[in-house]
Amino acid sequence: MKKPLLLIIGILLLDQIVKFWVKTHMYLGEEIRFADWAIIHFTENNGMAFGMEFGGEYGKVFLTSFRILFVVAIFFYLKKAVAENANKLYIYCIAMVIAGAAGNIIDSVFYGKFFSGSEFQIASFMPAQGYASWMHGRVVDMFYFPILSGHFPEWFPLWGGDEFVFFRPVFNVADASISVSVILMILFQKRIFNLENIQESNESQPENKEEPTPSEEA
Repeated sequence: MKKPLLLIIGILLLDQIVKFWVKTHMYLGEEIRFADWAIIHFTENNGMAFGMEFGGEYGKVFLTSFRILFVVAIFFYLKKAVAENANKLYIYCIAMVIAGAAGNIIDSVFYGKFFSGSEFQIASFMPAQGYASWMHGRVVDMFYFPILSGHFPEWFPLWGGDEFVFFRPVFNVADASISVSVILMILFQKRIFNLENIQESNESQPENKEEPTPSEEA
């Protein structure tokens, strides 16, 4: 359990250090461009993924509470997986999901109280009054990689002529941790869930042939 815990702590620390730096050095909407396709773009997510809202103020509390319960439940599942000596890659993937979810929970629970607003100014840490109440903080996002951009051809259904950008979402270390863990589980699902051994075992078993009946022998 030691190594998965260290992985969780490491991802959480990296996530919060990056967010803290962005929050205390940039104002909302500010960008630092390393290249046309590699940009630090400070934005804040006020609801669910990709900026969607969920039921107003009470929805925000419900969503944050649900995330906390999810992290607690999956943490106990991680302990169970370690105790049962599950695949190590699978264990690390679960740990990455926990770290990613917990990283964004910290923003939602504490940032509203711990920081002032970032609109047209640099936020201050531990102000006399924060920009929101407990569990109403906004998740800090910053990584933006518009690797490809252009316009759909006019003949393209629904989006003909519209602009497209790949990759459009702005994300953070916590989001990346969850995404990478899911990709790893998809790519290595045979190894993680022992599907290769099951397939080899099935292939090695002789086919069952029906014994001929006495009438057929005659």
